[in-house]
Amino acid sequence: MEHVFPTYARFPFDLVKGEDVYLTDNHNKKYLDFTSGIGVCSFGYSNEIIQKNLEEQLGQVWHISNLYENQLQDDVAGMLCETDQLAFFCNSGTEANEAAFKLARKYTGKTAILAFNNGFHGRTYGSMSLTGNPDIQQGFAPLVPDVEFADYNDTKALGLIDSHLAAVILEVIQGEGGVYVADKQWLTDIQQACHDNGVLLIIDEVQTGIGRTGQKFAFQNFGLKPDIITLAKALGNGVPIGAMIGDKKLASAFGPGAHGTTFGGNKLAMAAAKGVLQQLTPAFLENIQDKADAVWQKLNSEIKILPSVTDVTGLGLMIGIHLNEQIDVNDVIVKLQSKGLLTLSAKHNTLRLLPPLIMDQAKLMEGLDIIKDSL
Repeated sequence: MEHVFPTYARFPFDLVKGEDVYLTDNHNKKYLDFTSGIGVCSFGYSNEIIQKNLEEQLGQVWHISNLYENQLQDDVAGMLCETDQLAFFCNSGTEANEAAFKLARKYTGKTAILAFNNGFHGRTYGSMSLTGNPDIQQGFAPLVPDVEFADYNDTKALGLIDSHLAAVILEVIQGEGGVYVADKQWLTDIQQACHDNGVLLIIDEVQTGIGRTGQKFAFQNFGLKPDIITLAKALGNGVPIGAMIGDKKLASAFGPGAHGTTFGGNKLAMAAAKGVLQQLTPAFLENIQDKADAVWQKLNSEIKILPSVTDVTGLGLMIGIHLNEQIDVNDVIVKLQSKGLLTLSAKHNTLRLLPPLIMDQAKLMEGLDIIKDSL
């Protein structure tokens, strides 16, 4: 590639066609996909309902800006939100977290935010400042001030939550950080400390939301009720979209002029999101849970025991296979590509798996067998 900044370490092939849960490259090699475009294309690459919604909207109008009423936005918000919540639409996960950051400060009148080491919330300045990864922040100082950090799953964090904070932001599963799942009691205690001290709880569902763990939102596995939720990725199945959901009480701080976006909530993105949410039914989520049960049985009985594997973590169809230090995860990814399987990495030498949620159990097992043989 000659005309693009070298911000990505790209693999040397171009994925030019997608069908169901398979991708084909420019050399006509076909791959079973265990990446979903980094947790995005949960409904695969040829979903009829999403395609139909997009085609119909393409024949009407693509973009109108947010100067006018948008019934499609309201319809999608109604599908996303509980009755005591409102939505704000944007274009990505980092934008959703920027909106949450601004709303928390404006509503509370306070500036301090508690985030967690090893977390990831985006690469724009506010979101990057909330990201507990020095490698991502390197070279961009000074960052947004008044962001404090604690260790994930550490009870010492509870002592840092007091009335000086505007909000606490966390992922219930740290995806980019290595697919580490939070302890349920720790999450419950974090939420209680927030409530006791008038601190907003923001849960970043950008990678974990929209069915990835077998629930609409991953925090539902832990019995939580955050004040603000951020999401993106799978909400549009490949059409750029982000959203922030917040309690209705927060609306007083987000009136006209408080925040905005030219493209956020555009009709094409809303058409795609509506197609996603139309299919995110209780039966669909139950099917994910059933498939995940079989996947985890195989992971624990056949892959976790391998000498090259130190642990397997995750929830639902969000999986991290932690490799020992003698094996480079990037070498494993290339080896799997040669065998026709696409996978991802995460921090701490982790092989990350985010297969499309529509993938049937037989194909999930096929992919795991390829991984087992390669490891």
